[in-house]
Formats: sequence, C-alpha cells, structure tokens
Amino acid sequence: MTKAGFSKDRLSRLHHAMAGYVERGEMPGVVALVWRNGETHVDAVGKLAFEAHEPMRRDTLFRIASMTKPIIAAAAMILVEECVLRLDEPVDRFLPELANRRVLKQIDGPLEDTVPAKRGITLRDLLTFRLGIGAVMAPPDSFPIQTAMKEAGFAPGPNPPAHVPDDWMKNLSSLPLVHHPGETWMYHIGSDILGVLIARASGMTLGRFLKERIFDPLGMKDTGFSVSIEQAKRLATSYMLNPGTGELVVHDSPLDSRWSNPAFESGGGGLVSTVDDYLAFCLMMLGKGSYGSTRILSRPSVELMTSDQLTQEQKGKARIFFADHSSWGFGMGVNIRRDQLWSTPGRFGWDGGVGTSGYSDPAENMVGILMTQRMMQSPEPPRVFVDFWTSAYQAIDE
Repeated sequence: MTKAGFSKDRLSRLHHAMAGYVERGEMPGVVALVWRNGETHVDAVGKLAFEAHEPMRRDTLFRIASMTKPIIAAAAMILVEECVLRLDEPVDRFLPELANRRVLKQIDGPLEDTVPAKRGITLRDLLTFRLGIGAVMAPPDSFPIQTAMKEAGFAPGPNPPAHVPDDWMKNLSSLPLVHHPGETWMYHIGSDILGVLIARASGMTLGRFLKERIFDPLGMKDTGFSVSIEQAKRLATSYMLNPGTGELVVHDSPLDSRWSNPAFESGGGGLVSTVDDYLAFCLMMLGKGSYGSTRILSRPSVELMTSDQLTQEQKGKARIFFADHSSWGFGMGVNIRRDQLWSTPGRFGWDGGVGTSGYSDPAENMVGILMTQRMMQSPEPPRVFVDFWTSAYQAIDE
C-alpha cells in the first residue's frame, strides 16, 4: 500500500498563504514545491517582476544563493570518495595561499597583532565552516578585520565575487584568520574557497565539474553559474528592501544581470536553478546518494554530510543561525531538535539569502523548495519562509 503524501484540502492553505504575499505586494511572485512519498505539488503564483506581464512558471529561474552550498559540499565529497581529496589533510597542496596562516590575537585587535595558526586548514574545516575566517556577525566596521575584509572584497553580500578565482585567493591570503582552524564556526567563505579547491583538484572549471558529475547525471538542465540570453527570459527579477524608504528596489534585473557572465563561479552562492532541478538534487540526497538509476555519492558520504558536526560551544556562538533547533553538517544546516512543525531531527538543507529555501526530511520522506525573489534582511528566516514550511507540514496526510 502506497504511503500517503499530502491532504489536497490542506494544500489549498499553502496556496493561499503564498498568494497572500503576492496580493499584498510584498513580492511579485512565488514558486513553491512540496514532494512526499513520490507525490509532487508545485504552485506558481504571480509574475516574474512587478512591472512585467510574464507569469511566474514552474520553470522560472531563480538565483538560489546559499542553496548552492550543499551542492558544492556534495561535489567535494565526490573527490573524497575518489581519493583526490582527503577530509583531514591540509589543503595547502592545491591552495598554497592558505599555507602558514596567522591568526588575530583578538578579534578587535590590529591586523598585525597575530600568532601562527596552530595547524593548517583542512577540507573538513572548509566543509564545516571552521577554517577560521568568514562573516563577522557585528555591525559594519566594528573591528579592523571587518574593514579589511570589505576592502579586499570579502564583505557578506548577495552578489558573486568580482575577482577571478586566483586574484580572489590572493586577496584572501593577505588577511589574517580570525580564529584558529577547527575552533569556531564562521559563515560562508568556506564554500567559496571550496569551489576554488574543487576546480584546482579536478583540473577543470567548477561549473564544468558540477555539470559533468552532478547536473547532467541528475537531469538538472537549467542549473549553472550563468544565464544565457535565452534563459534570461525565464529569470525572475530580484528585489531588495531599501531601508531608508521601506520600498522594494531592483537588486538584479535579467536585462543586465550579474549572472550573465560572472568572473567568479561562487561555491558559496552563485548558482541559478529551478524548483524541479533542485528537487532532483534533494531527492538524490534523500536517496542516500542515489537518484533513480544514478548514484552520485555513497550512503556513508551522505550520512556524514547530514550529521551534526559542531560542538555545543560552536553552536552557541552561531545562535543567530541555528537557534536551539539546528546545527551544521557539511555545507548545510541540520535540524537536531523539534521546536516547530518542520524542524524534524535529521532534516537537512539551507536557505538562500536572495529569497529561497530548500530542505529534505528523511523522517517524513519529504522535500520542500521555496523560490521567491525578495532578498532576506537578516539570518533569521523571513515570514514567507515560516509560512511556507508551516503550510507544507500541516498538509502532511497520515
């Protein structure tokens, strides 16, 4: 007997919740997908842009931002399984810019007041964001290291880096680490470095490696780091809130998109994709590395990637990201305690800062993917995320 998926009556609540955001003018459109026990429901509401007439469609392209991170982690684990990379080996062999690092004595100290790093940076450090540098969660320019990171092009933001990878790594090598490798979780930069590492270790561009080893095998035909002229017709306009006026303004337009020909293929947040493409990746992860007749990773690799990798102290220092219910695996968040309808222990995935969310839930045999084009304003999930996940889980039919 086939297990039930969703209640049709309750799925209507998901539609009304998402449509409300469009009707109120909070965003021009939404595409929401829920999958459970083989049953898929997709709802496309609104338009590609406020000023456009083209409707939002199932195959609309979105900038998935940090939902790129789990894909990059999977790519790294492919190379681990092939013994090209090793989890606990320093990455200096491929990334000499990260060799012989120095570490700030104090986060608020001058950049010259450093000590030698206790050890080298490993692949595990990059995957778990414990390499010693990343987003400093404090008001801008609170510390000298923040100012230096901003001037070098490493300030947190929604756009791919402006430098080519080699120049980007050279700029990174000029900065001290904020913490010793392995000690503290710091967001984002680890995935961008990971992308450079994958490219150098594989001997091909990151985009080509992902296409050959993940996208083509999974049928992810619309996923990549750039959009063609033809694809731009399906790319949703991205918006951000102007804090001064409270109005939504264009962050990125398909007509002159930063994603038309980016200089840097950002492993931390550079991919564009569709709900169906990203579903294929999520189903592969939910299937312990296998999707249909295609195996991308082994079961042990996926189990390792989706397990809690942080100490209690490390989780506590990153509370703004994890609250009391989550932690970090390899390139993705992992729920460890249920305090919401949706935070089932073992559920894994991540959000994208340009307005997307995607998680897989082994306990419920379920995937949810939300694509909007309104940029997040903080690491805390916006209301549309909360309402999507609430609506998705209340629709479960058992």
